[in-house]
Amino acid sequence: MNEQNNYQQPVEQNFQQGDQQQPAPQYQQPAPQYQQPAPQYQQPAPQYQQPAPQYQQPAPQYQQSYGPVRQLNTHRGLIKLILLTIITFGIYPLVFFSGISEDINLIASRFDGRKTMHYCLMAFIIGPLTLGIGFIVWFHNLSSRMGNELARRGIAYSFGATDYWLWNVLGSLIIIGPFVYLHKLARASVLLAEDYNIRG
Repeated sequence: MNEQNNYQQPVEQNFQQGDQQQPAPQYQQPAPQYQQPAPQYQQPAPQYQQPAPQYQQPAPQYQQSYGPVRQLNTHRGLIKLILLTIITFGIYPLVFFSGISEDINLIASRFDGRKTMHYCLMAFIIGPLTLGIGFIVWFHNLSSRMGNELARRGIAYSFGATDYWLWNVLGSLIIIGPFVYLHKLARASVLLAEDYNIRG
């Protein structure tokens, strides 16, 4: 009887111990499932840093629009205009006014978004077709645009469309008026060219 009792006790103890040890793995199973969301929560971090290099790209493009493209002519004057007009039998004024129209487009177009018609196109086509009215409009717009650019650049020189009407139109009654206008036009173009050659 004692042997049977001794034989049953370990069996019961093992059976009881087995019953007590079975819940242990079931209690530890949720642990790895609870830790799974952690790496998923850290994924958006590298995506948030991507726009940084794209924001720095426009910087070199903004700096490329400044600086003189070429050196402009700074040797215009009334006496030179009169002498070369006589020597070239009236051809030099085409060079004189064409150079001014090209220069003002290069200097001011990026700021005011306008474009002055080339003087040769005005002289040979538009002017004759409009019976001279095109010349009045062209010189008015050119003088006004040059005056605005002088003011924008802070150059202390008075010139504008008023000078065209005062000296070139009304001043023609006293003969000397158009010469005063041409002097002021040449001087304004030289001041703009000098400023552009330095600052762009």
